[in-house]
Amino acid sequence: MHSRLATPLLAALALLVLPAAANAQTHAPAPALNWGPAPAVFPAGAKMAVLQGDPSKPGLFTVRLELPDGYRVQPHLHPADESLTIISGTFLLGMGDTLDAARATALRAGEFGFVEANMHHYAIARGRTVVQVHALGPFVLTYVRPEDDPRNARASGDASY
Repeated sequence: MHSRLATPLLAALALLVLPAAANAQTHAPAPALNWGPAPAVFPAGAKMAVLQGDPSKPGLFTVRLELPDGYRVQPHLHPADESLTIISGTFLLGMGDTLDAARATALRAGEFGFVEANMHHYAIARGRTVVQVHALGPFVLTYVRPEDDPRNARASGDASY
């Protein structure tokens, strides 16, 4: 009789303990993020921290971008799908060739956005905003209008960066 009760009790206990053990193996304390200026392809003012991978190389990567209030990224595209998780603030995400805040979708902290490869899109930060980006590298950002690329403005001397 005891063995009949012991087997289901052990099974139930295993169901409670095993998921916790699995979590202990896959989660580690978050390291302090090493923030620095975002790459030159972004307008000045953004900061970036790499969480996983190397955005400049082939393979998966995860980065966080910290954007000041009012920050704008003009219409652009990427050759790979882009998954976005809003960590804090509000991230306005719009699709198309013209930046139009009224047509953008407001994504708030905890919300998720997805942009398919080669989709023309733009972004605006409302309040200080932190966005986590997960994609397949190497990271490439191509502006719809070359004159919107901050690297072109820097090269021509039109902007002081």
